[in-house]
Amino acid sequence: MTDTELVSFEPATGAELWRGMPGDVDAAVEAARRAWPEWAAQPLAKRIELCRRFANEVRKQNDVFAELIARETGKPLWEARTEVEAVINKVDISVTAYAERTGQKKLDSALAGTAALRHKPHGVMAVLGPYNFPAHLPNGHIVPALIAGNAVILKPSEKTPAVGEFLMGCFKRAGVPAAIVQCLIGGPQEGKDLVAHPGIDGVLFTGSAQAGIAINKRLATNPGKIVALEMGGNNPIVVTDTPKIEDAAVLIVQSAFTTAGQRCTAGRRLIVVDSMYDALIAEVKKLAGRIIFGEPFSDPAPFMGPVIDNAAADQLTESFLYLLSNGGRAIKHMTRPQDSLPFLSPAIIDTTDMTDRPDVELFGPLLQVIRVADLDAAIAEANNTRFGLAASLIGGSPQDYNRFWANIRAGIVNWNRPTNGASSKAPFGGLGLSGNHRAAAYYAADYCAYPVASTEVEQPRASVGVGFSDG
Repeated sequence: MTDTELVSFEPATGAELWRGMPGDVDAAVEAARRAWPEWAAQPLAKRIELCRRFANEVRKQNDVFAELIARETGKPLWEARTEVEAVINKVDISVTAYAERTGQKKLDSALAGTAALRHKPHGVMAVLGPYNFPAHLPNGHIVPALIAGNAVILKPSEKTPAVGEFLMGCFKRAGVPAAIVQCLIGGPQEGKDLVAHPGIDGVLFTGSAQAGIAINKRLATNPGKIVALEMGGNNPIVVTDTPKIEDAAVLIVQSAFTTAGQRCTAGRRLIVVDSMYDALIAEVKKLAGRIIFGEPFSDPAPFMGPVIDNAAADQLTESFLYLLSNGGRAIKHMTRPQDSLPFLSPAIIDTTDMTDRPDVELFGPLLQVIRVADLDAAIAEANNTRFGLAASLIGGSPQDYNRFWANIRAGIVNWNRPTNGASSKAPFGGLGLSGNHRAAAYYAADYCAYPVASTEVEQPRASVGVGFSDG
């Protein structure tokens, strides 16, 4: 445990929002371990009822919660409201997913017995949340874990602790025992200590590839811990022939600049065939120039707010300058109206002529454009990454999409839709540096409980017909 006080600031204003001390990892895990057996023994219906009460608590606090999210992340109020709705809707989705993905089965077995399949919870789960969706994304782990019978310790991002505390308060007001859902405030050290704690049975992580790889390495010699990693992406949008230039531009702008580009599914690389390049780029540049970026509560409502803090803004402006000085050609420059605040304008840069494009996730409103000869070259370029989260094809025929779908390396593949905005009723995850094949969202039920196979007879019955001498 560190003794450094944590402070959360509003990105849009720089005002202090929250202040507090880091929590005690050992105490949190010990409390969860003591409370977990009783929670796991509760009937499934009881756990579901309490999660439904949680949804009602969030519903009651809808406006207050949305305003807090907007203040602590800087995202527009309209977007914060959609995040709160996602938190509420997660309960019903998780109930359905648990029934479908972890249901019970009974089959006939030998000697008039039964072969059964049931699922058990893992125990105490650590959930490490990100700052871009500080309520919805950790909640996507927490609700399925609770329904399955696990205890949960949430370590929210040190950049959004107030939202994490508020979310946990809703669970507690709903009647979920305090030791079963805990909020552990802390920075990177508390996160590392929680991940490595011997009393933790699983780690459910959403965040950067760098942090996810560190978790994977730390737990490589401990196969008994379930580890679900949802990391970032260097996601491609491929555009081939289409007469719908304006629609294509809207899809690209939505993909690249929603949430100020701070989505793991954001479109990072726009890969365009020659025949579409000039008309499409002109339209994308024009539309991006019309984007309103401003404070969460301003009027008219902005399309996007600031990035999370000044350090992130500094890194993004440096990345833009690096691309520009290493063969990139600016289509729309990145500007920063105030050095003291992390507002950035949407930026677009053509990196076609760069000999060595960095394969990194630039987590902000920065779109790289790459020009290619045809669809096959576009698919090859789209796959030129260690990541594999989301990919979209815009334009083309059904046959083109079939070829794209079959050959692209990504866990989310769309046609004439943005790269972001994935459905919670579908699995969510990627491969490579984007994940470890434990998809979240609808498939979260898979990593929140483990299958147990049983063969059962009410009375002992046995028969051995070979290999024994006459008695």
